[in-house]
Parts: sequence; C-alpha cells; structure tokens
Amino acid sequence: MSEESERLAKALIEFRKAEDISVRELAHRTQLSQATIRLHESDRERSPVPIAARRFEEVLGWAPGSIPTDSSETTELELPPDSGAGTG
Repeated sequence: MSEESERLAKALIEFRKAEDISVRELAHRTQLSQATIRLHESDRERSPVPIAARRFEEVLGWAPGSIPTDSSETTELELPPDSGAGTG
C-alpha cells in the first residue's frame, strides 16, 4: 500500500462521510464513474489518471498537482509526448 494511494483513499472516504454522500453522489460531483471512486477508495496502489486526480483535488479542496498521477496513461484531453502536435 503506497503512502499516496492510502492518503487519497482515506481522504475520499472521510469526505463522503463528512458530506454524508454516497459513492454515486461523489461520482456525480467529480464527473467520474462509480467504479473509479471505488477503485481509489479501496487503495489498490494505483495512481489516478491526470483528469481524475484534478477532479479529486477540486472536490477535496487540495492544491492542483497535489495528487501524483499515472502519467503513462493519457486521456482524450491530453496528447502523447510524441504526437507531433504544434510542429509544422
């Protein structure tokens, strides 16, 4: 269990308890799937993808960049490093 994934799992669970909300409601607030919420609450030593990390930071009130991400995975909002974007 990594320290960072444990920290995020505890924070998400504590946030839901404090707000008295379900996994479903947290998924709605973050615009992430319930499976993603459950994955990170269960602390399976998996860093969130960048977009999930940003949404967790927003809902938890944490500073941007405070959650380490799995930078090997990209989302549709990001381009891979060798995509050639911006070259012409």
